[in-house]
Amino acid sequence: MSALPASTAAAPVRSALAPEPPVGVPALPRRPEPAHVVRDAAEALQIAQALAARFAPGAAERDRERRWPVEELDVYSQSGLWSLNVPRAHGGPELSYAVIAEVIAILAAADPSIAQITQNHLGIVAAIRTVSDPAQQALFFAEVLGGARLGNAFSESGSRRAAEFETRFVDDGPDHVRVSGRKFYSTGALLAHWVPIVANDAEGRAWYAVARRDAPGLTVIDDWSAFGQRTTLSGTVLIDQVRVPRTHLIPAYRGYAAPSADGAIFQIIQAAIDVGIARNALADTVDFVRTRSRPWIDSQLDHASQDPHTVHALGGLQIRLHASEALLERAGLAIDRAVAAPDAETVAAAQLAVAEAKVLSTEIALETSSKLFELAGARATAGSYNLDRHWRNARTHTLHDPVRWKYAIVGNHLLNGVKPPFHAWS
Repeated sequence: MSALPASTAAAPVRSALAPEPPVGVPALPRRPEPAHVVRDAAEALQIAQALAARFAPGAAERDRERRWPVEELDVYSQSGLWSLNVPRAHGGPELSYAVIAEVIAILAAADPSIAQITQNHLGIVAAIRTVSDPAQQALFFAEVLGGARLGNAFSESGSRRAAEFETRFVDDGPDHVRVSGRKFYSTGALLAHWVPIVANDAEGRAWYAVARRDAPGLTVIDDWSAFGQRTTLSGTVLIDQVRVPRTHLIPAYRGYAAPSADGAIFQIIQAAIDVGIARNALADTVDFVRTRSRPWIDSQLDHASQDPHTVHALGGLQIRLHASEALLERAGLAIDRAVAAPDAETVAAAQLAVAEAKVLSTEIALETSSKLFELAGARATAGSYNLDRHWRNARTHTLHDPVRWKYAIVGNHLLNGVKPPFHAWS
């Protein structure tokens, strides 16, 4: 599958000294048929396994060629897995976050880039439930159930700190606002149908201004060049006086003004992606050792799979992977309790459980993807296998937010009784 064609319109004559305008990617048409709606957890897991089997064979090639997962995303968003946390009151399945995390881990084991494109979508769906008015919930939940994909235009690479935003909106008559700014790390925006833009009002409060992907003034640039998670399409979004209806303006700041599970929901999806990366890296290690690795000269063994040092190391990785999976499920159940009855205690318990899961999932993803080469041997570094994608994906994705701060959050609560802060990374 080739990348989308650039515009065929004739370019204007420009001075040789004038900078070239950014080349935006046109929006994709939306599938006309509505998406499937999942009935229950068993069906969600079954669909995830079927999609994983479909996505996995092409993952290494998509990574190598940096090929956009256009067809894969269409199948994925039509499957019903993008609406798993839409409330039952609005026609959604409203599944446990333990189940949702496992769905993401299954898909991430097949292709973590595709799994990551879902992350902000699920987080925004949760935020709409928390802070939107009933009319907005009815509008956007219906869109999601119909198969719409929500991208993101949140982060800004030029700010002094994470969560500092220069993007602003101003009034444009009684019914609209105009949004202007520049975003990066805009995972999924390129192939989205809607792009929630984090923008501040005159008082410095953050809102989600939800714009159509093809809105005039919204330019999505394919300039994501990280060495891992190469097909998450996490590049630049330019917002030039984009007109957004006030009905599409969601008060993001309210999500962290009082205890809510929104931050933990954003975070558990990240942890699930890393669990999936670890699963695939470990599975590829086992397969390579069994079928291609040679025993070391001093071992006097016939097969590399008999090497006691390799057996010991793989056993340790399996144990730590199972521990990370258990913490992930525990965190999902804690989020369920916080969503059902949000208060200072339930939300803190969810945040702490997710922090613990995030630490272990980060460490096991990095460890398995690195140990792969130590245990499989030099021939595993051949480019034809593309096994280095596991480490590249793990290293890139785990930089999303530093887990050294998770250790501090857990320790500070244990020692001093200090609850975690409220924001999208906690």
